[in-house]
Amino acid sequence: MRKGLLILVSGPSGTGKGTVCDLLRQRHPEISYSISATTRQPRPGEQDGVNYYFYTKEKFQTMIARGELLEWAEVYGNYYGTPKQKVTDRLEAGEDILLEIDTQGALDVMRLMPDGLFIFLLPPSLEELARRLKGRGTETEDSLQRRLAAAVEEIKIAHHYRYVVVNDKVEAAEEVIANIIEAEHHRTDLNENLLAGLTEAVEGE
Repeated sequence: MRKGLLILVSGPSGTGKGTVCDLLRQRHPEISYSISATTRQPRPGEQDGVNYYFYTKEKFQTMIARGELLEWAEVYGNYYGTPKQKVTDRLEAGEDILLEIDTQGALDVMRLMPDGLFIFLLPPSLEELARRLKGRGTETEDSLQRRLAAAVEEIKIAHHYRYVVVNDKVEAAEEVIANIIEAEHHRTDLNENLLAGLTEAVEGE
């Protein structure tokens, strides 16, 4: 059995990360989505271990101190993060795990799990990114300019990723990512058990 593949997708706000990742999971249900941990209270209908892992602040802070999170952040007084052990256990079991997180969290994951598949999603142009952000109807001119400036800074980090994919059309971007994942499955370091099994079989004859 091959090891699972950690697939991390990030990029500036407005590039369509969520839409592309949702389509990827729809077309490839064998890819599991990483469940984040949080200290906020569950909302109606949310289930522990399904929507989030709901932890107390004390437990979360202990996990931070012990280095048990791949990445974490504090947002409006609550903690959010990715439990490392839950991800590594599923990878060892052969599952592919999808992480959709921001660039800062991605850099933390890269330091801890450098063998992961890191994909940076780009807009076709800054003009198109501005159009998409305006289309949300939630941006003032000032907030739009701040988001565009932040996008430029995030794009400067893209060279840390293994691949860049331009999201011009969602279906095309998803197909490119799916092809990258398929190619990555043939990496030798993910197929050590296959190689070992074949060589041991020959040596045993």
